[in-house]
Amino acid sequence: MTVLIITRSLDNQCVDSVMAAIERQGGRAFRFDTDKFPTEVRLIAQYLESSEKLQLISSHGELDLHEVTAIWHRRLEIGGRIPRNVDMQLRMASIDESSRTVKGMLESLKAFRMDPEPVIRRAEHKQIQLQVARELGMDTPRTLITNDADAVRAFAQDCEGGIVTKMLSSFAVYEEGLEKVVFTNPVSRADLEDLNGLSLCPMTFQEQLPKALELRTTVVGDRVFTASIDSQVSAQAQYDWRKDGVALLKNWQRFDLPRNVEQQLLELMDYFALNYGAIDFILTPEGRYVFLEINPVGEFFWLEDSPGLPISSAIADVLLGRAFRREYSR
Repeated sequence: MTVLIITRSLDNQCVDSVMAAIERQGGRAFRFDTDKFPTEVRLIAQYLESSEKLQLISSHGELDLHEVTAIWHRRLEIGGRIPRNVDMQLRMASIDESSRTVKGMLESLKAFRMDPEPVIRRAEHKQIQLQVARELGMDTPRTLITNDADAVRAFAQDCEGGIVTKMLSSFAVYEEGLEKVVFTNPVSRADLEDLNGLSLCPMTFQEQLPKALELRTTVVGDRVFTASIDSQVSAQAQYDWRKDGVALLKNWQRFDLPRNVEQQLLELMDYFALNYGAIDFILTPEGRYVFLEINPVGEFFWLEDSPGLPISSAIADVLLGRAFRREYSR
C-alpha cells in the first residue's frame, strides 16, 4: 500500500513520524513537498486513447500515482518557491495554474483521503464548530465575533470575569524576518476604549474562563488521545499555553476524558466527516469541560514525546486501512 503525503518542505517532525509508522507496518510513504512544485517537483498527467499516465518526480524518487491507496493531507504551499522577483501578475498566474494542476491531480486519484480538502476547509470555520458543539450538548464559552465596537463593550459588561480576544485565522506578523504569532490575549479597559481597529478587521472575543487544566485531545478515526497541561504555572502562558509552549513541552500528562465527552467528540467528527482533528478544551476548577475549537490539521508532535501518545501509529493505521475510517461521499 502506498500513502501520498501532501505537505511542505518546512513541515515539522509529524511527517517523519507518520512516514516511519507507515513503513514499520509494511506500507510505502511518498512525500510531496508542495512548495517545490513547479520549480523542483515534476508532475506528468497524460491521457491517451487507451492509456493514462500519472507520475510524480522529485528528489524523493518517482511515483506512479495509480499506486496511491491513501492520501494524508497535511499542508499546502503550492508555488512557494517561485521567485519573488517574477512579475507579480505572472507569479500569481503561475501559482494559480500550479494549484489547479496539483488539486486536479489529487481529485482524480481513486484513493482514501485523510481528509479531503473540502472537508477540512468547512470544518475550519469556528462559527460552525461552536454551533455544532452546542447542538451536541458540549459546553462552550460565550463568544462574540464582530467588527462592531459597541457590541464588544456590551459583551464585556456581560462577562463578569473579563474577556479575551483571538483570531479566527492562523495570524502572524513579521518583524525583521521573525514570525510573531498572534495568541489569545486579555482585553483591558483601555482596549475597550480604543476599538477603532475593528473597522478594518473583525475579531473574536470570548469570556475569560478560570483554568484548572488545558486539554489537547487528538482524534484519529475512532481513537481518542487526550493530554493535559497546567498552563497556570507560567505567568506567560496564563491566557494561552502556546506563549510559553517550549518551556512547558515536558509538562504534558496523559488525561482520561469522561466517556460522554469523548462520545460527543466522536459525534462532532462524524458530523464533519473528519478522520483527524486536534481539539482544545479548558477544564475549569468547577469541573466544566469547555470546548474551544477543533483544528482539522492540528499539530501533535510534542505529545508523542511527552506524554508518549501513539498518534503517528494511529494515523498510519487509518491510512493503511487497518482501523476505522470515515468515508467522504462526494
